[in-house]
Amino acid sequence: MTELTDLTATRLLEGYRDGTLSPVDVVDAALRRCEDVQPVVNAFVRIEPDQAREQARASAERWRRGEPQGLLDGVPVTVKDILLLRGAPTLRGSMTVSPGGAWDEDAPSVARLREHGAVFLGKTTTPEFGWKGVTDSPLSGVTRNPYDPSRTAGGSSGGSAAAVALGAGPLSLGTDGGGSVRIPASFCGIFALKPTYGRVPLYPASAFGTLAHVGPMTRDARDAALMMDVISAPDARDWSHLGPAPSSYLQALTRAEDGTDLREPGSALRGLRVAYAPTPAGYAGVQPAVAAAVERAVRRLAELGAVVEEADPGYTDPVEAFHTLWFSGAARVIEPLGVAERDLLDPGLREVCAQGAGYSALDYLAAVDVRMDLGRRMGRFHDTYDLLVTPTLPLTAFEAGREAPAAGGAGGAAGSGPGAGDGRWTSWTPFTYPFNLTQQPAASVPVGTDEAGLPIGLQIVAARHADALVLRTAHALYTAGVATSGTAPVAHS
Repeated sequence: MTELTDLTATRLLEGYRDGTLSPVDVVDAALRRCEDVQPVVNAFVRIEPDQAREQARASAERWRRGEPQGLLDGVPVTVKDILLLRGAPTLRGSMTVSPGGAWDEDAPSVARLREHGAVFLGKTTTPEFGWKGVTDSPLSGVTRNPYDPSRTAGGSSGGSAAAVALGAGPLSLGTDGGGSVRIPASFCGIFALKPTYGRVPLYPASAFGTLAHVGPMTRDARDAALMMDVISAPDARDWSHLGPAPSSYLQALTRAEDGTDLREPGSALRGLRVAYAPTPAGYAGVQPAVAAAVERAVRRLAELGAVVEEADPGYTDPVEAFHTLWFSGAARVIEPLGVAERDLLDPGLREVCAQGAGYSALDYLAAVDVRMDLGRRMGRFHDTYDLLVTPTLPLTAFEAGREAPAAGGAGGAAGSGPGAGDGRWTSWTPFTYPFNLTQQPAASVPVGTDEAGLPIGLQIVAARHADALVLRTAHALYTAGVATSGTAPVAHS
């Protein structure tokens, strides 16, 4: 019998509508799972059982009256501890943030979820200020992989990915400034979307500027589309928000813009022009198991009707420009801190902040030039191809507690590609951060496991504003059985 914690948000809502499921039972089960998995993977900085049960009881009463509150009434959700959640401290993974204060405001995406009746289970772990691609911090310790706790969950939204993978709520809000929803999604075997920049409003504004996106982390693409219909609503606090979405992302999974019904097998992908780049920018360190799993999925795209060609976008790895923008943003984050507070920071964060503080305005503008040129290149590339498909990452999860894999150890890609060799998290994430520079929508879809049973992700990238196309393609992979939404196998303590 399927456990309540194994069900997607879509399936939960079906049960609420027909009366076979109750938000009270679902939230109780989700809270038990949160408490059960926390000692194993350390996905949470805060669990809110009393508030969650109160919200669940209110939801159950609304469903009893036949008056659900919005699109997600009674669905358990978690929030990365970078985003404001009313009534709970947002510590951002740092010992330098005081938990005192009113904490009386929701971030825009959180506010939209609340308006639609979602039930908040708690807040998930993040590295300090979300600065790196793995999740550990002096405040909360190491977050571990739900498939093997000796490995990392990835980051910076690692707590959210581990929670979703283990059934501790089917939906989570993450942030992505260089791959931070896609990296842990790939390592933890879930789905995640980095939307087009500005599609999901963000407040307070990120110190990392227009690199930072907010996105859904879910069991499958359908749940992410449903979540996007909620969190993409406008919010006046974000001056860079794009405004209302052009249409429903959930409806776009089964109906094209011209009204074509996409529910027939193969119709969702028929005629799509897909570029497959197994090693973008000439990166040489893709693990064989990753390459094989992604190639199998790409073959299925072709069998499902897409026109697939092996084609590389032809850009040079923009890692130095990304470092300039990212590290200077990190330096800005800690600028108000005194000497004693800086001593409390993650040592790696102190290092990149020192580097970032050394950049000049001209260095920053030169990085912006690289960014604009990359955006132009990708814009022209998508004149020819609807989608770009790559591995999400060149490797599977490596040892927990490290920023980068040990040379020759799990992952084995350190030092083997452009931008590698410095031990920074960007040395093993060459396929994610370029699309933060370009602000394009990009998703990670689980497409298999390696010989150790660790998940492998495939990345789908589209032109700016083509978020619905990314979701539709990912949904087709789930429908065809290429991608799966199972619960991670870690035994609960």
